[in-house]
Amino acid sequence: MALIPLQLPPGVHRNGTDFESSNRWRDASLVRWHDGSMRPVGGWTVRKSSAFASAPRAMLSYLDNNSAEHLIAGTFNKLYYVNPSQTVYDLTPTSGFTSGTLSGAINTGFGGGFYGSTNYGSAPTSSGVYSEATTWSLDTWGEYLLAVSSTDGKLLEWQGNTGVKAQTVSNAPTGNNAMVVTEERFVFCLGAGGNPRKVQWSDKENNTVWSASATNEAGDMELQTTGQIMCGLRMRGSTLILTDNDAHIAEYSGPPFVYGFQRVGTACGVASRKAAVAIDQGAFWMGKKGFFTFDGSTAKEMPCEVADYVFDDLNTAQKTKVYAVHNSQFGEIWWFYPSGSSNENDRYVTLDYKEGHWATGTLDRTAAVDQGVFTNPIFADASGNLYNHETGYTHGSVKPFAESGPISLGNGDNIMKVTSLIPDERVQGEVKVTFKTRLHPNASEINHGEVVLTNPTDVRFQGRQVRMKVQGAGNTNWRSGVMRVEATPGGRR
Repeated sequence: MALIPLQLPPGVHRNGTDFESSNRWRDASLVRWHDGSMRPVGGWTVRKSSAFASAPRAMLSYLDNNSAEHLIAGTFNKLYYVNPSQTVYDLTPTSGFTSGTLSGAINTGFGGGFYGSTNYGSAPTSSGVYSEATTWSLDTWGEYLLAVSSTDGKLLEWQGNTGVKAQTVSNAPTGNNAMVVTEERFVFCLGAGGNPRKVQWSDKENNTVWSASATNEAGDMELQTTGQIMCGLRMRGSTLILTDNDAHIAEYSGPPFVYGFQRVGTACGVASRKAAVAIDQGAFWMGKKGFFTFDGSTAKEMPCEVADYVFDDLNTAQKTKVYAVHNSQFGEIWWFYPSGSSNENDRYVTLDYKEGHWATGTLDRTAAVDQGVFTNPIFADASGNLYNHETGYTHGSVKPFAESGPISLGNGDNIMKVTSLIPDERVQGEVKVTFKTRLHPNASEINHGEVVLTNPTDVRFQGRQVRMKVQGAGNTNWRSGVMRVEATPGGRR
């Protein structure tokens, strides 16, 4: 008898066929690989039910000068503040604010949409302009909040008084797509004045001065790009500006030019205005057909073992809802996206940038903030509910799992007969395993299990290949390492 280790590298490989994922994890949800073992991601509890009337498209957390916790959220038509007592305040201006769009729409009219999507000779009734789902840019100006709705386009400021709505910043450009506050305390309005390539910035530490003169450092620049500016990210020593085609950095040089701009990547456009995240080491974002990183000098595409699956799965009509969040506790970037025909984010893909592997899963979240101001990350769903994440190990009605591609049990023509399994768990009995066997790649599979593990576990099956599904037996912080099966050659065919 031989002990065969079922040793699979961390992360999910979901490009290509099932057989191309041989001896790898093929599918997973709500699990992560961390410090050499597979484990469930943290669970969640409801923080505030029905906090908002619709799905948040952006969230921000910060402390004011009195160390009070602030949570800000923007929906397609509202701007909200949630105080430490979970009281929700509507900050939306009472007049002059343009409500946004709940969902995106694929180009329509003659020449729009996908070939064959309508009857020949018939034009859809709607216009031929692509409609984005409204998102928000949120940032802090000292202890004040700055915000721009991608539809309304005005730069708004809220000074922390719950009795006063957000106000339009005097003299600031309108028609903006987004905004960001730089490390040097300038406000960048992106797509300023309705020009999709224009960056306009305020005077230093004065967001009411926007006209350049010899006595201030306000200014503007039109980027040399064929795309439109999507978002900006504050980084150490520079500001990263992403368009739907390329990437640029703005570096402070002081008067008379104030800022210098440089293209740092081509064919690396961001998928949505909220699909990018900056961390200490650089930035990460989801593009149109790949994932990209910026290391401080150059933007480049990252190898991704789940990219084929993710982009085939993505509902491109709702791609403007893609949302990225940093989970700093585990060194992960999470991207939530709408799959198939879903109008809202219902799936995710994660990158463990410290250990260099990917994972996928199912979870309906539309916006989030990392821990820091709050003890736990806070996530929101399409119904406007708020959740504390990475707390406990209860995951609603679903169970975390990982399922492998085909694992070869023997060599050549040998059919292997498995008689027992030796588990590798932190606590005995916290993991259940199901096996699926077949004799060749296109044969029908036979299920064996589910088995609650003991040491050893009595099992009986045979085949040339086996797929293994690992799942928690309860709501615990289980660990699964390298299992081994005891097997003997069972014959040839």
